[in-house]
Amino acid sequence: MIHANHSFHLVSVSPWPLAGALGVMVLVSGAVSWFHMYSFDLLFLGIIIIFMVMFQWWRDVIRESTFQGCHTLKVYQGLRWGMILFIISEVFFFVSFFWAFFHSSLSPVCELGGVWPPTGVHVFNAMQIPLLNTAVLLASGVTVTWGHHGVVEGNYSQSVQGVLLTVLLGAYFTVLQGYEYVEASFSIADSVYGSVFFVATGFHGLHVIIGSCFLLVCLVRILSNHFSSIHHFGIEAAIWYWHFVDVVWLFLYISIYWWGS
Repeated sequence: MIHANHSFHLVSVSPWPLAGALGVMVLVSGAVSWFHMYSFDLLFLGIIIIFMVMFQWWRDVIRESTFQGCHTLKVYQGLRWGMILFIISEVFFFVSFFWAFFHSSLSPVCELGGVWPPTGVHVFNAMQIPLLNTAVLLASGVTVTWGHHGVVEGNYSQSVQGVLLTVLLGAYFTVLQGYEYVEASFSIADSVYGSVFFVATGFHGLHVIIGSCFLLVCLVRILSNHFSSIHHFGIEAAIWYWHFVDVVWLFLYISIYWWGS
């Protein structure tokens, strides 16, 4: 981990990155096993490990920053650059899905009927649930920014209301996405369109759930008076992540739902 000046407290070496990596390995191995009709036990164990690591890692960071005063300027800069690099890595993660989509759609092969969307695939109407989901996420971008201004200005009620509304909008988006999947006339096995559609929108939905959890933790911290106008990087990082999720959805909506249909 990052060490501050020796005259200040030190951020202790954390076991959670290694534990998290092992948890992800167990989770993925369990998912592959479950997909091949084996027991759910390994996947369940991976989920338990991930949630335990999340809880304890967040607990340690909150303790170090809020109660032990370990987050000096040097540590803050490290956290800031770490979040920036993480979001950049996420950008390239989604670039791979867009690359696959445009590679297949701009020059459809004969196996797809030479058309896009492929023959036999009945796509969603971009003016229905996808448009509503777009409005929901854009509204959540406004509410989370409003909540951020409340934190910066020391306005307790505004910050609580803004973050709470954002979490509720994130949950609403997730419900609408789930309903859309249930109503879909095609599956992940229906040609490259189905594969790219469900992988891209599914991973985005997972990011919405993670971002909602991130903001929910920040809401609890606001209620516990952990943030001040000059010490609030936790919620700032959550807001960066949420805006990234918003922007990715706009590209998904324009390319896959609107242009791709």
